[in-house]
Amino acid sequence: MLYFSKIKIILIVIFTAILVFLTSSNFFKFDDDFVKRKINLGLDLQGGSYLLLEIDNNPVITQRLQNKIFSLRKYFKDENIIYKNLKIVNNEIISFELDEEFTENFSLLLEDKDNIINPYYQRYKSYEFDTTIENNFFKLQYSKYGLVEIKKSSLDQALEIVRRRIDEIGTNEPNILKRGSDRILVELPGLDDPMRIKSLLGKTANLTFRFIVQNEESGFGTEILSFEDGSEDAVVSKRIVLSGENLVDAKPRMDNQTNETVVTFTLDRVGAKRFGKATTSGVGKRLAIVLDGKIISAPVIRDAIVGGSGQISGNFTFQSATDLALLLRSGALPAPLNIIEERTVGPDLGQDSINAGIIALIIGFFLVIFFMFFKYKIFGLIANAALIFNLFLLVGILTLFEATLTLPGIAGIILTVGMAVDANVLIFERIKEEIKSEKNNIIAFDSGYNRSKTAVIDANITTLISAIILFFLGSGPVKGFSVTLAVGIFTTLFSVYFIARLLTSIYVVKNKNKESLI
Repeated sequence: MLYFSKIKIILIVIFTAILVFLTSSNFFKFDDDFVKRKINLGLDLQGGSYLLLEIDNNPVITQRLQNKIFSLRKYFKDENIIYKNLKIVNNEIISFELDEEFTENFSLLLEDKDNIINPYYQRYKSYEFDTTIENNFFKLQYSKYGLVEIKKSSLDQALEIVRRRIDEIGTNEPNILKRGSDRILVELPGLDDPMRIKSLLGKTANLTFRFIVQNEESGFGTEILSFEDGSEDAVVSKRIVLSGENLVDAKPRMDNQTNETVVTFTLDRVGAKRFGKATTSGVGKRLAIVLDGKIISAPVIRDAIVGGSGQISGNFTFQSATDLALLLRSGALPAPLNIIEERTVGPDLGQDSINAGIIALIIGFFLVIFFMFFKYKIFGLIANAALIFNLFLLVGILTLFEATLTLPGIAGIILTVGMAVDANVLIFERIKEEIKSEKNNIIAFDSGYNRSKTAVIDANITTLISAIILFFLGSGPVKGFSVTLAVGIFTTLFSVYFIARLLTSIYVVKNKNKESLI
């Protein structure tokens, strides 16, 4: 155990030197991109914004019911089923009446596990809709698990869209998590413009292209929408020519002809075909570009647009055009998001936390150094040297992966100091026992390291298991604690069995004939 080959010594030195050098990148500036890596500070240390968002699923439920209405109409038409009074009641119930000759067969259809009208969830042992049949009258209402599926789907989609929007902004190390069945937690360390992120997250970004109709054409199938600037209202067809789902890309740019900021967009193959067909037949008409129920612009179509690209003009600043392009690229939210809780952590409070953590680390570190020197003399100094390298190794690995350090993470580093010392104490106490029965110092030290290895490794493995559990079951700061703790376990074992053992072997070999080494 005490013998080290030259190759092993060289590898230990190189590995340690690299991580020490990476650690230094947190305190000094380097030109090389690789050593520009730094540990990111979490919300509690750096300051930033905390947002708790809640999904309003009512519009989703209403939209799903409307889609089900269309499906029912198509089914009744295809099957030549006579129906009447097909409608949505109180935004939660689909009701309709069938002729008596179709009632029994349709009732059996709704009970079939393979039917397309009322899908069956195998995992819930439940249908999407609860059905009520009175004579020839049918009522379909979302079941408990039907609502669960809607909420789950909306939450998953919203989580992905929120993540896309925040990633587009370039916020460093955001924390985006589910909270319950209808809430999303967003932590944005170092955010310097919280109002902008609130504005972006609060917009559904539901984009549609629809034709403006003349007043004499208004009536069924139309609605009145206002322009975003409040200048006027317009009668708009409910028929959607194109939706944001067909957008591939969107970018802000300056129009050289008008010298105004516009948003250019590119459509997918299906969208380009539909847009080209619509603009070909709609030459001379105004095409309303509608975002979240407001008309952004309504240009007159001069020529057919068949290239699969176009531009959106309006009273845009470059910032507002950039935000609109970002919203369009990231996609529309399935449902509106409401901010129900908002907190801002100032950088001063974060700095106070850093200072408190550093003071705690320094005090604990020096107390450990004094104890180890008092207890084990020269070997206490060796353990202390290994402890210093352990901290450098830990910070270096966190820097390599650009990990996020939180206040609990600092606690994990402090705990690592104690664990590293504990390992050395176990080894040194075992060596003392070996020296009592073995006169040869080299053999005694070698046996001490060998026979204490199992206890040291087992203790660290049990701690590692706890850290892994905390990582997968915890969130936010708890994960930060588990990461630093897990990394600290590996650096502890390395510093104890490679750095401390190497220094110990050098000293023991040079002083092998001394009667009392420890």
